[in-house]
Amino acid sequence: MTRRSMSKRAAVVTVTTVLALVTLGTVAATAGPQHDAKPSKKQIAALFDGWNAALQTGDPKKVANRYAPDAVLLPTVSNEIRTDRAEIVDYFEHFLPNKPVAKKVETYINVLDSNSAIDAGAYDITLTDPKTGKKRVVEARYTYEYEKRGGTWLIVNHHSSVMPEG
Repeated sequence: MTRRSMSKRAAVVTVTTVLALVTLGTVAATAGPQHDAKPSKKQIAALFDGWNAALQTGDPKKVANRYAPDAVLLPTVSNEIRTDRAEIVDYFEHFLPNKPVAKKVETYINVLDSNSAIDAGAYDITLTDPKTGKKRVVEARYTYEYEKRGGTWLIVNHHSSVMPEG
């Protein structure tokens, strides 16, 4: 093999190597980290159903488990803002004896990305007086902000207030 043919062969190998490296770099740069797909509005709506089902258990800790440890709860029937698990559990310890059952009346879901969504609207909360058994319906508006943390959807912000014109 002559020196000239060796140079041509070396040049081809070098060009092939450079092209391979450029292609690999481009693939790596465009691939990026794996992201989950955005959840559907139906999937986000089901988070409310899970929260409502937790209410039906009568267990304040099960309800509080639906909230992130750093969640903020602005509850329907309390003036106190709850900002940690113990305060959220305390609220539900006092609220759950009323056997609350929530039913959405109007809902607007905004899926922000694969790990966050907002569900806002209006719901009726039926409460049963633990002493008399008499039922009453509280018309309220709500906002739930959800985040997916460690693969689990949690409430990070929950605001619920009685309708001002109700």
